[in-house]
Amino acid sequence: MSYSADYFKKIHDALSVMTVTDKSGEKIEIDSALQIWTEKNRAVQHEKKGFIFFCGNGASASMAEHMSHDYFQNAEINTITCSEVSHITAIGNDIGYENVFSYRAKRILSEKDMLVAVSSSGNSPNIVRAIEAADGNGAFIVTLSGMKPDNKIRKMGHLNFYVPLSTYGEVESAHAVLLHCALDHFLDTFMGGRH
Repeated sequence: MSYSADYFKKIHDALSVMTVTDKSGEKIEIDSALQIWTEKNRAVQHEKKGFIFFCGNGASASMAEHMSHDYFQNAEINTITCSEVSHITAIGNDIGYENVFSYRAKRILSEKDMLVAVSSSGNSPNIVRAIEAADGNGAFIVTLSGMKPDNKIRKMGHLNFYVPLSTYGEVESAHAVLLHCALDHFLDTFMGGRH
């Protein structure tokens, strides 16, 4: 098999056997989890009139910003991130980098809202703290992780998507596909289809 075919197959196979669990560790079938996520998106958009807070580090921060825009424009759901340089450097310097997401999450998230936390390792302290802050305020939490199966955030969300891949590039690629899949599922279900 060629290098590219092997690479693509590895990501495809990992997505096919991805596990989704709830807070108690109970497994949820992937399509059922996507349906729950879609219905929670609709509640945030239509009934609760809240917003989705996307957060991640590095490439995951880029994905968080990308999905924040796509959900805002295409799904017509209010969204927020906090990847602005001034926010990250001020909070990182004044309060500590481990608080760059939780500081905002604690101040603004409520039961009307959702947190989507993207972390390849699932162990980033600032992502863990953001989830704790969101959970403390009653927000619905979706986590995406990879690497080790016992990573911290796998047990912290209401929906925890774990992709069994071991390198950052592979996990990030799988997360990008999953994030677009979840958005397209919402668009197909409630917005007349994707575009």
